[in-house]
Amino acid sequence: MPRVLYIEDEPNNRMLVRRILMIEGIDVDEADNAVTGIEMALADPPDLILMDVSMPGMDGLTATGEIRNTPQIANLPIVALTANAMEGDRERALDAGCDGYIAKPIDVDTFADQVISYLR
Repeated sequence: MPRVLYIEDEPNNRMLVRRILMIEGIDVDEADNAVTGIEMALADPPDLILMDVSMPGMDGLTATGEIRNTPQIANLPIVALTANAMEGDRERALDAGCDGYIAKPIDVDTFADQVISYLR
């Protein structure tokens, strides 16, 4: 079973993503902040990280940079999952080291397929 780590400070967003992905047979671990997420990824690397960009404390783009600079987990795929859907936000996420970008609010009909495409 593939496993995703979702790093997101908003509990309702974590619950929605977990429910959608679990229906597809994807296990979801959750971290409510970037520091905890990085620690979890180091302790037990997931198949994919979904990274909220706007979080209190360390933001998701900074966390992505930290992951990319940590040899044990540097190659984990990271997808930015963010409400920052303004022009240039996708490019900033990719420049920070993200492998992909999904805008929030997520489309519940297509979200699982988007995530699965990054797991392949």
